[in-house]
Amino acid sequence: MNRHPYPYARRDDVVDQLHGEHIADPYRWLEDPESEATTTWSKAQDELFERHRSSWPLREHFAERVAELLRTGHVGAPVWRAERFFFSRRMPDQDHAVLVTVDPDGTERVLVDPMQLDPDVLYVLDAAFGEQVDGPIDRCRYSPVAWLPDSSGFYVSRQLPAVDLPADEVQYHRRVWWHRLGDDPGNDTVVFGADLAKTSFFGVRVSLDGRWLVVSASRGTAPRNDVWLADLDAGDSSAPDLRPVVTGLDARTDLWVGHDGVLYVHTDHEAPRGRLLVGDPQDPDPAAWREVIAPDDEAVLEAVAVLELADGPQLLCSWTRHAVSELSLHDPVTGARLGAIDLPGLGTVGVLVARPEGGSQAWFSWTDHVTPPRVLQLDGDTGTTRVHATPPGTVPDTSRVRVEQVSYDSYDGQQVRMFVLQHADAPAGPRPTILYGYGGFGISMRPSYSAGTLAWVEAGGAYAMANLRGGGEEGEAWHRAGMLQHKQRVFDDLHAAAERLVDDGVTRPDMLAIHGGSNGGLLVGAALTQRPDLYVAVVCSAPLLDMVRYELHGLGRLWSEEFGSAADPEPLRWLLTYSPYHRVRPGTAYPAVLFTVFDADSRVDPLHARKMAAALQHATSADPAVRPVLMRLERHVGHGARSVSRAAGRSADTLAFSAWATALTTDAVE
Repeated sequence: MNRHPYPYARRDDVVDQLHGEHIADPYRWLEDPESEATTTWSKAQDELFERHRSSWPLREHFAERVAELLRTGHVGAPVWRAERFFFSRRMPDQDHAVLVTVDPDGTERVLVDPMQLDPDVLYVLDAAFGEQVDGPIDRCRYSPVAWLPDSSGFYVSRQLPAVDLPADEVQYHRRVWWHRLGDDPGNDTVVFGADLAKTSFFGVRVSLDGRWLVVSASRGTAPRNDVWLADLDAGDSSAPDLRPVVTGLDARTDLWVGHDGVLYVHTDHEAPRGRLLVGDPQDPDPAAWREVIAPDDEAVLEAVAVLELADGPQLLCSWTRHAVSELSLHDPVTGARLGAIDLPGLGTVGVLVARPEGGSQAWFSWTDHVTPPRVLQLDGDTGTTRVHATPPGTVPDTSRVRVEQVSYDSYDGQQVRMFVLQHADAPAGPRPTILYGYGGFGISMRPSYSAGTLAWVEAGGAYAMANLRGGGEEGEAWHRAGMLQHKQRVFDDLHAAAERLVDDGVTRPDMLAIHGGSNGGLLVGAALTQRPDLYVAVVCSAPLLDMVRYELHGLGRLWSEEFGSAADPEPLRWLLTYSPYHRVRPGTAYPAVLFTVFDADSRVDPLHARKMAAALQHATSADPAVRPVLMRLERHVGHGARSVSRAAGRSADTLAFSAWATALTTDAVE
């Protein structure tokens, strides 16, 4: 029975006392990745994973098919600067996209290949010739840049030098700096942020005419931000007089000055689904703002672009209605809806791109569950779209894949929606199914092309994606309904989705796998401890699992506004009700579990998965040959984007594991 016994993991008598709670942590020693005990345990886990992977029948099938489906390549929407535009493109044989520039005469050149660059460093290139003219400027990972129109310099968010900070705070302490082109970065001037929280993140934006500087600041991932505005004509660029416009408001606010000189404000204040207001940048008092685009009862306002049409300006608005994108044109004064833009189906519109100086055209990417992203171009004068660019590789035939959006009631009666994908040629009746969810940080799960999803459905499985509370699919109120003390609602929404799939005959518990990553890893970690009877397999990627100590590692301090802090008594009790690591119970027959983690993950430390894997391997009463607990460690990879080949390899492993656990074969559609 114990054909693959688990590696030894000692259980220490470590108990923390917090706010009257006694909290056991027997695997605290696995938090240290460099210790001899941890490295020995990790090596044994690698060997255990390899033994199991070699027995998964569909591993090579999924490896080949996912790689084929990823050979569509990628093309991004164009970003215009005068008569030159830039876009990203990944050819079918490339691991990473490159930045391409198209000169006014139509000449196309690769301007930036990210494989040649240090991601922590900022380089300045001459777009006309591709030559480096400034930099490198360090401490610039995830940093926005806002240029003055004469290219004399720019504002940028940078971290403070690591030598000036405690070792556990080098990932924080950002400031807004002014950099004059060609100057030594060591002489750059801090223009904002010194008196704000160390976990603050900044946005910077300069108007087309170079007069107005907008700086926004948010604390960690809090669903609110403050905004300041400076008139650069009134002083030195290196010392802008940034004056508060929105501070202390419990809302998200995006503010910019358009090419028409109008102050535009996109906010969810008193409008959880968003609205658009306008004002005068010379008198930016919110009391003087006027609402133009009122909030919709169902649709979330995502973005706005100003178009200059033959008969006058209009506003192009991007919306999502129950996670599905819509586009509409509006009068810029009254906000009246002037018409809708036809889209190809139930899909997702990417960022709206218009020429900064105005014009009648806009560009955006569009995708759905079965269509690789392509770029559409809108002619505002006619209200019609055409294809501007398509992926450079071969687009698969997905005409036999059926996509349905269904509604179901969660445990408290709240209506929730999910997308369900099935192959038309697969036989009716219960089938192996993957249920995916996220449910956090206001992030929406929208229709998008996924090679892994298609490979699973082509093989005869069903795939469902639930739009759980905690996400942004129904606006900010939907997000807040699944955060802090309400987090259990997210898990309930997932359980209810699973039960709906069973009730509809799509699947059975012994055929149902759940997948989730990052915050979604917390989701499936909580799900497997709460309802081990409902799922046969779990893929838990880069997860948060120890919710008592999550703030002490990675970027955990940024997330206390989402989850609550164990430093406070009441939030600690919320966290303990669902913290997966603390809810593992000996003698429980847990599902088969595959943790996927990345040793260079600076956001979510792999220690969460190590501790949880050890706890489950100790506690589960399930046969380890039938429902194993495994860990897949990928080295030299971080939390976010990765090369196509690495993404394909991970997808092949998670699909093959799920197929093995749910008894999926490819016979049904061959």
